[in-house]
Amino acid sequence: MIWPIDRTHDPELRSWVESANDGATDFPIQNLPFCVFRFPEGDRPRVGAAIGGRILDLHACQAAGLVQEPALSSDSLREVMALPLDARATLRLRLSEILSDTAWRGKAEPLLVPAARAQFCLPVDIGDYTDFYASIFHATLVGRMLRPDRPLLPNYKYVPIGYHGRSSSIVVSGTKLKRPHGQSKAPDADVPTFAPSHALDFELEAGLFVGRGNQLGETIPIGEAQEHLFGLCLLNDWSARDIQAWEYQPLGPFLGKSFATTISPWVVTMEALAPYRGGALPRDPGDPAPLKHLACASEREGGAIDMILEAFLLSHSMRHPFCICQTNLKHLYWTPGQLVAHHASNGCNLRTGDLIGTGTVSGPGPDERGCLLEITRRGAQPLRLPGGETRLFLEDGDEIILRGHCKRAGYATIGLGECRGIIESAE
Repeated sequence: MIWPIDRTHDPELRSWVESANDGATDFPIQNLPFCVFRFPEGDRPRVGAAIGGRILDLHACQAAGLVQEPALSSDSLREVMALPLDARATLRLRLSEILSDTAWRGKAEPLLVPAARAQFCLPVDIGDYTDFYASIFHATLVGRMLRPDRPLLPNYKYVPIGYHGRSSSIVVSGTKLKRPHGQSKAPDADVPTFAPSHALDFELEAGLFVGRGNQLGETIPIGEAQEHLFGLCLLNDWSARDIQAWEYQPLGPFLGKSFATTISPWVVTMEALAPYRGGALPRDPGDPAPLKHLACASEREGGAIDMILEAFLLSHSMRHPFCICQTNLKHLYWTPGQLVAHHASNGCNLRTGDLIGTGTVSGPGPDERGCLLEITRRGAQPLRLPGGETRLFLEDGDEIILRGHCKRAGYATIGLGECRGIIESAE
């Protein structure tokens, strides 16, 4: 399915909410991402939509009769995510109308909440979380560190590689993270030790939320896979590299990953992303063509998303965050649709609100490496920060801030907000 471009994407469209029109906001009226928030703090969670520096309280809109959609009365996005595509499109059109037509200002303006004073919740109670390894640039560089003679394993160009993550430790942006303890073994040691991780890392990823699921035993055809996605968020798959290196063989990631995953509170919908679609990453000559369950013209021609992703580091001694990498979601070897189709290809049932991580998004250039493992060459080349600090891996007090935005000539620039997390001491 090609997501339609309609009047909600008109770059000339303006909102009566002035902060949505300043050109610097992530949330112009062409975006309208969803969130779940509390305001005032301690109040019941409710569904909202971002517009500039405000949140439109959609529960209140439903109660006031501005929008006729019962799903908005929930304290979670699950019911909104489960809406049929035509209902989602209708809701987007209605919100765009309310926030652009001054005729609705009198009724809607009292329902706006300052985003800076809201307390954000997870968008949905996430049942299952799967993290993929979809960037060939990330897989190749990491593989070269471990296996210089054969960086990519033989299956990589045939099958999207993923693992089942831990949904219970997914937290919303702003949550502080305690440095994890774990078992690791130094290269020159005879036996492993149990201690706080000394190789804590971030991973710059996008998270894909499942909208409509599938029944157990049913598959999702590749040509329909995108229709099963609701939207995207920023995702930081925190990784304890020393713990991970010792435990990952033969069954893959476990305690080196499961201590925390941070996501941004905003979910940018597939409808909002329609103008920023493009062709999948071209495959090198000689690469195998995707197998039948992963191949279709719509994925090849419009399955990728042109989204700039950035990671910033802020330490105790720095006044401003420092950008340590910038990459693009379009660099993925496997598209979001291919990840969905492959996930369900054995009859696995995806459910509304499930989260799918892309894996570290890295690009071909040296400044496009989406984690410290790549940036520092596994701790061999220190990252130099403003003021003379260096990093091999994250230190206590460091804050990682992920940002993302989409821009294209002839359309408004939209963003994903921020995904933030601060490392606290293990003690």
